[in-house]
Amino acid sequence: MRVRVRTTTAVLGAALLLGCVSGPAASQPDRAAAGTAGEAKADKRVLVFSKTAGFRHDSIPEGVATVKQLGATGGFTVDATEDAGAFTAANLRRYDAVVFLSTTGDVLDAAQQSAFEGYVRQGGGYVGVHAAADTEYDWEFYGGLAGAYFQSHPAIQPATVDVEDRAHPATSGLEKAWNRTDEWYNYRSNPRERAHVLASLDEASYTGGTMHGDHPIAWCQEYRGGRAFYTGGGHTKESYAEPEFRQHLLGGIRYAIGDVQADCRPENGYRPLFDGTSLDGWRQAGPGSFDLADDGTLTTTGGMGMLWYAAESFGSYSLKLDWKMAGDDNSGVFVGFPPSDDPWSAVNNGYEIQIDASDVPEKTTGSVYGFRSADLKKRDRALNPPGEWNTYEIRVEGERLRIWLNGVKINDFTNTDPVRSLTDGHIGIQNHGADDQVSFRDVRIKELPAQGD
Repeated sequence: MRVRVRTTTAVLGAALLLGCVSGPAASQPDRAAAGTAGEAKADKRVLVFSKTAGFRHDSIPEGVATVKQLGATGGFTVDATEDAGAFTAANLRRYDAVVFLSTTGDVLDAAQQSAFEGYVRQGGGYVGVHAAADTEYDWEFYGGLAGAYFQSHPAIQPATVDVEDRAHPATSGLEKAWNRTDEWYNYRSNPRERAHVLASLDEASYTGGTMHGDHPIAWCQEYRGGRAFYTGGGHTKESYAEPEFRQHLLGGIRYAIGDVQADCRPENGYRPLFDGTSLDGWRQAGPGSFDLADDGTLTTTGGMGMLWYAAESFGSYSLKLDWKMAGDDNSGVFVGFPPSDDPWSAVNNGYEIQIDASDVPEKTTGSVYGFRSADLKKRDRALNPPGEWNTYEIRVEGERLRIWLNGVKINDFTNTDPVRSLTDGHIGIQNHGADDQVSFRDVRIKELPAQGD
């Protein structure tokens, strides 16, 4: 089922004026080297390491074969080994990521550990699968990289996985509730404070969970110079035949090798303004609308208009939302404007954070539209191409406005216009026009202490 949200009243003049703020799109920055969705650069290389010094999973051969198949279709080369002698500085430099596939126990000696630490510090990627959390308990660096150590597990059984982040490539293709069967680990600590949780277990959906209702099962982080992704799935042979789990694993590898960008900073204390099910508190200003799909995605239709959150205004906050362009499309996020069903209110009294990637610096992705360009070099490195999700963090503190794209700060702007003020205002997302198709997910906010508090 699809729900259409529409308000019928709007003045043509306001729509035309809003059009002046977000003009027609120019060319998308060249991201050809990053490949299309689902593909990696052809020169990327991954090492699968599956040495065991403790329990050995009989699913390891299926796991190795799966990563090789994902590489063959995704455009990256895969080597596999159980020889810890591969962990030298010279050899590791050949790889963009190392997959620890259900390793157990102490698998590396001191020299090999040192080589791997150097590899990560120089930007190398790590992917941990299942029993990778049951590995190297006395190596502090590895424990931080994996995110948490194994404690125990109940019997293999079905459970519901709550997908918390639907922009990361490891989870963007999943339903919010992912039902599957596996061996569900309990962990000695909760990684939520230091890693970005992508998915967690609903402990009410199975028996044997011991993490008191907050049970992360997949996460990512930037760790001491490198990228890390861990998934607790993958105990059973059958896991590697599941299309959803294969895509989950592929997305984690793509993140680790740098093929796609994602915000993997810890995220705590946010509450939803739009969670994919209800538009309570939101109103449409101007023509056009947003289509709400069954998967919780809002997609622009027609325009020039804006869907704005009328239930509350905000002064000091961090706003996060996920967005995706279908192609060379146009939209933006408005902040700091007074309540009004006339979109000119947002244009004249607020600020737009642009989504469309035009060639004009002050009117391109990450810019404060018409006022301040993003750092274009950082923006280009952080921006995922059309067809893939991106995450904005828009942080307002006093009159200061900062913007992060996929975890990278790309803009820092301070308002000095006495007509405008960021200290109290509303937020909105733009539906730019009939030829533009931009989707949004998971609009959430965390209120911050007011300046001076």
